[in-house]
Amino acid sequence: MVSTAMESEEQYVANKKMRLSEQGTESKATPMEMDGRMATAKFDETGRVHDLMPLYYGRLFPTNDMYRWLAYGHDKKHPQADQEFFQRREFCFTLEGDIFCRYQSFKDGAELLAALRDKVPEKIDLGPIYNVDPKRRAAYSSLGGDRVFAPVERELVFDVDMTDYDDVRTCCSGADICGKCWPLMTVAIQVIDRGLREDFGYRNLLWVYSGRRGVHCWVCDSRARKMSNEARTAVAEYFSVYRGGEKAEKRVATTHDLHPSLNTAFEVLEKHFLEHILPKQELLENSEQIGKILEMFPDADLRATLEEKLQKNLEKKESGRNFQDSVELWQELERAVGRKKNRALFKALKDVVFVYTYPRLDVEVSKHMNHLLKAPFCVHPKTGRVCVPMDPAKADQFDPADVPTVAQLLNELDEHEANYGKENAVKGEEASNTSMGKYMEMFRSAFLDGLMSDVKLEFAQSAKVANKIADATKPLDW
Repeated sequence: MVSTAMESEEQYVANKKMRLSEQGTESKATPMEMDGRMATAKFDETGRVHDLMPLYYGRLFPTNDMYRWLAYGHDKKHPQADQEFFQRREFCFTLEGDIFCRYQSFKDGAELLAALRDKVPEKIDLGPIYNVDPKRRAAYSSLGGDRVFAPVERELVFDVDMTDYDDVRTCCSGADICGKCWPLMTVAIQVIDRGLREDFGYRNLLWVYSGRRGVHCWVCDSRARKMSNEARTAVAEYFSVYRGGEKAEKRVATTHDLHPSLNTAFEVLEKHFLEHILPKQELLENSEQIGKILEMFPDADLRATLEEKLQKNLEKKESGRNFQDSVELWQELERAVGRKKNRALFKALKDVVFVYTYPRLDVEVSKHMNHLLKAPFCVHPKTGRVCVPMDPAKADQFDPADVPTVAQLLNELDEHEANYGKENAVKGEEASNTSMGKYMEMFRSAFLDGLMSDVKLEFAQSAKVANKIADATKPLDW
């Protein structure tokens, strides 16, 4: 365990329990609409998120589903099951005060839930499956020889963060997001999801909203989990078209004749560029973005002509006179390039679309097996929003503003129990009585059920192979 505070993990937990018993977990009451009348909501959205986490972990966190997922069938009584598989998974808890606790491990879901209730982490990160229980790493390494504590399995993961688009969005910057820039995440999901499924043949992909400004993807197929770091790097680089940096000489790694995968991706990119990015970001009605876009065209005369036209249009807009919007201006730019009949200029048109819409991955997250990534169903400590799963087929319908906060969920749970009685709630399924229910249902139907079906098939195939080996090694009975 690494701690950035003076108190130890044990001291922290004891002190936290004392603070909770003194302060309680309820925030200042606020009005809430119930059946046309005003009721009192116990949990205030402006209160401290961490004070609500004991109730969240105790009543809403889907420990059983998380255990089912991360055990990958090894929680069942199967001849090929490894009963220590789940216990070799690293969990990292970030406790209040930025106390960073790595190499946590748990025998099963019940032990994980007990630890969540006891330590009340602000964040949960998932690491790899190691060759031994992470808690025993020191004892294992001390045996010497070729015994090395090392990761042996881990989902292939991807991280897309909105801050990496700051140079191309005009509406927000940093951690802020809005309906104008969120389509960039939609594009990222559609392009990466298609590539992983169709180009690489992966089936079990879990997409998760990060709770604030981005999305994560977990590729959970068996062959993806067992990939080497070199193979992971190759897959990450496959999707690394954008080369970053406003001052970079070449900002996208494309050629005149695009790779078939990029050709397919371009259809998605262009659609969103014309329907969302251009009009919502007003790219050709912004002096800074006009300069960046025109720099990408290798024809000085064309740049000068277009810049003059675009600047005049800006003056019209500022004076309130009739002006052209970004989509109309882009169509004029396309016509100007068409008249030139220059192959490099046609490529520049596509490069603009790639620069402004193609997914921007944090490739370091994907390259290494032992990289930590925030677990689904965490609560973001700053926004209070739950890191909910997403259906990639409906990515364009996802609105981060609709994602429930922990305070909202607890108020909904209280309201449901007030109306129907606490005794009617199914233990472990309380989340289904809140707005988190639809996300839980989607997690199971769009991801977990399919994964478990594949896992069951893999175990059956392993058993068949084991039986054949056993038969082949039997002594001959003359």
